[in-house]
Amino acid sequence: MKRNMNLKATAGILLAQATMLGAIAAPTVTALADEGDAKQFTVATVRWTDAWPNDFLKEGVMAEMEEKAGVDLDWQIYYNSDWSEQKSLLLASGELPDAFVGSICLNSSDMAQNKDYFVDLTPYINEETMPNLTKAMEECPELRAACTDRDGKIYSLPKKLPLRPTVCGNGLYINQDWLDNLGLEAPKTLDELTDVLLAFAKEDADGDGDPTNEIGLTNNAGTNLQADCQHILSVWGCMVSRNTNYMGLNNDGEAVFVPAQENYKEAVKWMHMLWENGVLDPEYFTQDGSMKTAKQQADGGSQVGLIFGWTADAQVGPNVNQFKTLEAVEGYDGNHYVEAATNYLDISDRELMISKDCKDPDTLLKWADEFYTDLASLQTFYGTIGSQITDNGDGTYNVDVPSDGSSLDTSAWSNSLRDFGPKYMNEDFYDKVSLPEDQGDGVKLADDAINEKYVDTEKNCGFPMVQYTDEDLSRITAIGTDIYKYVEAQYAHWVVDGGIDDEWDSYIDQLKAMGIDEFLQIQTDAYNAYKENLAK
Repeated sequence: MKRNMNLKATAGILLAQATMLGAIAAPTVTALADEGDAKQFTVATVRWTDAWPNDFLKEGVMAEMEEKAGVDLDWQIYYNSDWSEQKSLLLASGELPDAFVGSICLNSSDMAQNKDYFVDLTPYINEETMPNLTKAMEECPELRAACTDRDGKIYSLPKKLPLRPTVCGNGLYINQDWLDNLGLEAPKTLDELTDVLLAFAKEDADGDGDPTNEIGLTNNAGTNLQADCQHILSVWGCMVSRNTNYMGLNNDGEAVFVPAQENYKEAVKWMHMLWENGVLDPEYFTQDGSMKTAKQQADGGSQVGLIFGWTADAQVGPNVNQFKTLEAVEGYDGNHYVEAATNYLDISDRELMISKDCKDPDTLLKWADEFYTDLASLQTFYGTIGSQITDNGDGTYNVDVPSDGSSLDTSAWSNSLRDFGPKYMNEDFYDKVSLPEDQGDGVKLADDAINEKYVDTEKNCGFPMVQYTDEDLSRITAIGTDIYKYVEAQYAHWVVDGGIDDEWDSYIDQLKAMGIDEFLQIQTDAYNAYKENLAK
């Protein structure tokens, strides 16, 4: 117990310092029980909110995995609202818990700048210590590629979320009521999409007798270019991933900075045409998220013709029945552009990191290896069998609708690690799990069936999760911050005012002066390293 007492004493000192700085709440620390021969470890994790319970960490499948591995975990629970400050104090102290669980705990910079604090896990990923992960990496090479550092070592364990859509993130949904009112079909090409959006803006699409109160497409300030590149601009091949660096893959599978490509220029000209014709919301670049939501969820019917979101109901609420999933239209060059979920949404690293203070990494990793089984992944994503999941007794399982009236998403986050922690489920197990068709993941997977056929994991699909050196991260921040602001400001200017043809050459010159060539080289090197690890 001496080790745990030292950690608690250190935590007390750090929290006293935090109080002097401006105050944060102490983490929840579960008291260690006397478990006989069970080996004790301290494990830190971060929860999005204190509104969700944490009992599941010592119950159900989590307790079963502890018992099977012969470990007793002291979970040190932090909350995202004050984690940044607590994390800084914890890393500065040099005295760490045995492990961190969840990619929300430590970002890429934390790992790169404090690499000496963490155990190299590479020697432990073998058939003796981690047979499940070893097998998973053989079946899914992206797992190893995502977590292999640029020095060739592995400092954190990866995940692949189960029962995820093939298409990444948010989809496009079109107002079917408006199409019906105007006698139009859902668009299948870029030209047809253009015609439909123009009709939405210029005709009485909602049938109220006023042809001027419809909005073809809306957005909110601060997210425009990033969101547009993931959604409406995808028809022009301007697909980027969600990591805000505006990197993408072109038709040749090469890493490119999307806002410097010729097809991007054409996409912006198209958006300016939509602006000039009243398709885009006049408050497209100025309103906040609540204003956007109010228009999409307006009483009496949505005021918007084309929306994007994880699911339609998440965006338009009571107006959900107006909207249908839009099949990816044929883009400017004949391709259907859809981002692959594996590039960003599903597979990531930093789901378990073991600190230098851990005295027995081997035992802790044997516990972690259990996460890479089908049933563990199912339960650490939705909740324990017998509580949130029904075992049908024939090798199949039903994820249950919450009995308390909450959503399935809320139930999953409350009763499991959900998106965080190591995970891997064999795809042949997916068919053994039934999800409610009218909630969360069930709705999303039904949407996914419409566009999954267009996913290409090697090109036109967004930029994958790659690893950077500490120096790379410093340079990306130094160069990228100003570049992002510049391209975002120019995008808004060109959509509203036009003039991109006349100003394009000076824009490219300015990007070069700001260091875009060095930025792109760093990204290309990281992508090439990822591909090399993928091929191993």
